[in-house]
Amino acid sequence: MRWGLIGASNIAAAHMMAAIRANGGEIVSVLSASPERARTYADEHGIPEGHSDLDALLAGDIDAVYISTTNEKHFAQAMAAIAAGKHVLCEKPLAMNVADAVTMVRAAADAGLAFGTNHHLRNAGSHIAIRDLIASGRIGDVLSARVMHAVYLPPHLQGWRIDNPAAGGGVIPDIVVHDADTVRFHLGEDPAEVVAMQTTSGMGQGVEDGVMSVWQMPSGATVMAHEAFTHRFAGTGLEIHGTKGSIRARGVMTQRPVGEVILTTEAGEEAIGFSDHNLYIRSIGLFVEACAGKGRPAADGVDGVKSLAVAAAVAEAARTGQRTAVDYGGI
Repeated sequence: MRWGLIGASNIAAAHMMAAIRANGGEIVSVLSASPERARTYADEHGIPEGHSDLDALLAGDIDAVYISTTNEKHFAQAMAAIAAGKHVLCEKPLAMNVADAVTMVRAAADAGLAFGTNHHLRNAGSHIAIRDLIASGRIGDVLSARVMHAVYLPPHLQGWRIDNPAAGGGVIPDIVVHDADTVRFHLGEDPAEVVAMQTTSGMGQGVEDGVMSVWQMPSGATVMAHEAFTHRFAGTGLEIHGTKGSIRARGVMTQRPVGEVILTTEAGEEAIGFSDHNLYIRSIGLFVEACAGKGRPAADGVDGVKSLAVAAAVAEAARTGQRTAVDYGGI
């Protein structure tokens, strides 16, 4: 499969290019707004073509694109790629609003193209093991969940994420979408209503750098989530509590296949083993198969729409101080 990278990004360099190549893919071209950046990035990473014009990249001999530009650019770039007949794997959040995300996903479906959202966490061995525990009934009916995803955003990733609301900056679009997808992946249902409070505690400039929220699930289960850019020592984790047991996972809200998963039931505590495979290699592999008409991406376009919808509801609830229904845009 031949790929074009839309965005000369850190995540493409750190994770995605190696995953594409590990799946036998060839990276043909990369796009940056700066011609100099495009050329330098291409040279550094062994990519034949560096472009600053999207049409030129899409006119090339490529099968799929990976979009990792700033959030406000995703919609126009994805729509252009779909119009050019390219499969699309897009970073989260898919767009700046749910309506645009729905439009993207439906356009790809109408064109018979694969569309994936790069939600990496559901590809982790730890999260697959957690989902399997729940699905097999080991904890009974789910009563509640807690997501701890307050981290320290390193300086090289700060930039627009902490000071540019027009580009989609802020912790809600950056991290809440991950946690929404993770909860949906584990519980198999979509949050119905949310309440939330956000804060700016020093890092964010014009955007929130911390948020806490509670989500009501259709089953009656409740979810408490905490996301932040400012917590150096908090560590990440996930807890899911049921009528027959509890799952406590530590260090699993990450791009690496690390952490621990503990199941507690009447029988006592049990350490749960899980695969330590590369999250991104698995994600790309499933996306490539979907492009060939075999199965679906790890997270498809609908998953991307729904994670964005939860984040949008959290943002609205934090802004208004009101309990807010999640609007999934009819999808």
